[in-house]
Amino acid sequence: MAAVCGLSLTAAALRAVAPWARLLASSRGPQARRVASSSSLEAGDGQIHLTASCVQRLLEITEGSEFLRLEVEGGGCSGFQYKFSLDTVINPDDRVFEQGGARVVVDSDSLAFVKGAQVDFSQELIRSSFQVLNNPQAQQGCSCGSSFSIKL
Repeated sequence: MAAVCGLSLTAAALRAVAPWARLLASSRGPQARRVASSSSLEAGDGQIHLTASCVQRLLEITEGSEFLRLEVEGGGCSGFQYKFSLDTVINPDDRVFEQGGARVVVDSDSLAFVKGAQVDFSQELIRSSFQVLNNPQAQQGCSCGSSFSIKL
């Protein structure tokens, strides 16, 4: 979906080499595996918010047990990049965010980098894609919105 510039690392590898990543990952509370819905959104609770266009597009493209997986990897123009994929397997460390029947799943390591953010679906003349908007954990991002740098 997006151009990738540079090295790609998993969130677990980032945690092993970056002390601040360990601090962010350890900030998860006991609610880390709670299932969220649109009626239980609370500020600062580590939620991922879904826009109406995201929900609509997910309902159009997913079948059965499919959902959108959001991951954060090392790389991109600004240091970290968002990765979206369709998946059917929910792992023990995943958080499920559901709204209107559409589901977005984020692993606990990636959630530290995107908690409080909004997932949107944008359709433009030159591309259509899922995007992360208003990420409170991001200091700045690249112009295409696929990568970001983290607040320290």
